[in-house]
Amino acid sequence: MSDYENPYKSPETAIVPEKPQNSGTGLTETMLGYLNEASPWLRFIGIVGFIGCGLSCVAGIIFSITTSAVSSMAEGLGNFPIWLFSLIYIAIGALFFFPSRFTYNFGAKIRNYQLSRSDEDLELALKNNKSLWKFYGILLIIYLSLIPFFIIVAIIGVAVSATGLIN
Repeated sequence: MSDYENPYKSPETAIVPEKPQNSGTGLTETMLGYLNEASPWLRFIGIVGFIGCGLSCVAGIIFSITTSAVSSMAEGLGNFPIWLFSLIYIAIGALFFFPSRFTYNFGAKIRNYQLSRSDEDLELALKNNKSLWKFYGILLIIYLSLIPFFIIVAIIGVAVSATGLIN
């Protein structure tokens, strides 16, 4: 073992029972106020996210239809599959459905908690919050792992075009 403590280590807590023995959640009025103020914004952001997902999918479908109708105009791209762009739009729309859902559910469960003061509603709200950040964390890991790949592909592409192997 080392003499210094890891600053990136998760904090350790004592084991506590699932349900506290005393009544109430232990939330202060200030905490509840912040949750109450955040709830409508979370629901709004979730709804706008759903609309964005739908528009992205519709744009992908429209792009697919229009590119097949005017495929003769796309000759400048060579052999590049232009329909790939429509798949990218649809994939982005499908991908960002999940954070929109987690955000909306987080806000909705906070609202339910405001009305019921049920610990279960608060737990579900926090579960959706955890799922939102877990999703973004996984997405960030995937993104960061793809950056070196694209850098290598770009270097190879520049080297090949500089040597004149591809006209």
